[in-house]
Amino acid sequence: MPVAGIDVGSLTAEVVIFEQDIVQSVIVPTGANSRGAAEKAMEQALGAAGLEKADLEFVVATGYGRISIDFADKRITEITCHGRGAYFLDPSVRTVIDIGGQDSKVILLGDSGRVLDFAMNDKCAAGTGRFLEVMAQALEVELENLAELSNQARETVSISSMCTVFAESEVVSLIARGLPREDIARGLHQAIADRTAGLVRRVGLEEKVMITGGVAKNKAVVKALNEKLNKKLIVPREPQIVGALGAALLARDELAQKS
Repeated sequence: MPVAGIDVGSLTAEVVIFEQDIVQSVIVPTGANSRGAAEKAMEQALGAAGLEKADLEFVVATGYGRISIDFADKRITEITCHGRGAYFLDPSVRTVIDIGGQDSKVILLGDSGRVLDFAMNDKCAAGTGRFLEVMAQALEVELENLAELSNQARETVSISSMCTVFAESEVVSLIARGLPREDIARGLHQAIADRTAGLVRRVGLEEKVMITGGVAKNKAVVKALNEKLNKKLIVPREPQIVGALGAALLARDELAQKS
């Protein structure tokens, strides 16, 4: 009995189809139409799995765009879904760092995977995927090459502002002064680690820590956080689908309760 979870974020929409394990997962850009992105992601996932929408027994939606998903049977907060998804992937995880397109959050899990506490930065895009996109443009480098540029640094340039607008101006100014772009890139990654560590301190740092969300694919961010927290963060094979996976698992639970 297949179920599905869909996580509609500001930059991407993810769908996970689940039965005994993950059957199929899809990531598509959200664009200006969250409902359209959700429909597209679901259509692609179903097509790849050889299923029809009618084959799904239950669908849970999460993320900031969850309210617009009219084909969902239930809507659950992303905090709960990310915690559940991370716990499924590694039951030893107790701290989850999720850095998405427009917000970042740290979640503290109990022994059963239940959310005990969380801290969230959703007031601005500081330290998020959008922040990195803007900084990559300012440095005139492709986003996927930003981590590689950072790894070439010999020094770390201190970045004083984490506001995306002010940080972009600061980066442009630093480039104009002739500072190496790779040193600036390292400084940006260090600034993200510093800000994220502040969120971690608010909820507590446990022994096993997982990082999820699209920014987890940036190896320089992960390295900076490893050093800042003095931990080796667990990075899932596909960190961007953890929220959708958690939604799918909660859909399975809902189905079990009904049967």
